[in-house]
Amino acid sequence: MITEETKALVDDGIMLPLMEEFYTIQGEGFHKGTAAYFIRIGGCDVGCHWCDVKESWDPAIHPPTHIGEIVEKAVANSKTIVITGGEPLTWDMTRLTGALKAKGCDVHIETSGAYKLTGEWDWICLSPKKIKLPTEEIYPLAHELKVIIFNKHDFKFAEEQAAKVSENCILYLQPEWSNREKMMPLIVDFVMKNPKWKVSLQTHKYLNIP
Repeated sequence: MITEETKALVDDGIMLPLMEEFYTIQGEGFHKGTAAYFIRIGGCDVGCHWCDVKESWDPAIHPPTHIGEIVEKAVANSKTIVITGGEPLTWDMTRLTGALKAKGCDVHIETSGAYKLTGEWDWICLSPKKIKLPTEEIYPLAHELKVIIFNKHDFKFAEEQAAKVSENCILYLQPEWSNREKMMPLIVDFVMKNPKWKVSLQTHKYLNIP
């Protein structure tokens, strides 16, 4: 049972529900192949049916952890830090990112954009979801747009989302893992016809790493 004092610390971003943290190779998007330390924060109500980390959804099962402890472990491993979830913007990221930046880290986020953007970011990967769309404020700030393709209707959604980001935002289409064999030929064909898009693969799964 979380005490009122702990809840207040979580609400203030001094503590966060930490699901897991690990040093690995970024497998997706622009920074694929780069060594990075991942901090996975629990809590997400977006509810994608194909989510491969559903255990991240309930923040109550992930222990509130002081950001000082999180930062200490992170910087001991890497200066490239990726904050992911769950949906990390469920929580206030101001204090965590500030502490990481003070240590000289490059701080990245992977987010659906469904909540207010907090924190200081060197790289924003926006991966919008139909069931809970991003806030309007995040579109012009996104460095990369990564749309998950589960079925052919997702291509239309991808184009709608691409129309909202800046002209400098890098556009990626990524097959949903369980449906990749069916969707990959369609993605390849779409990208060849629409070369503003690039293909993103979950290469960490092919490499069998976290």
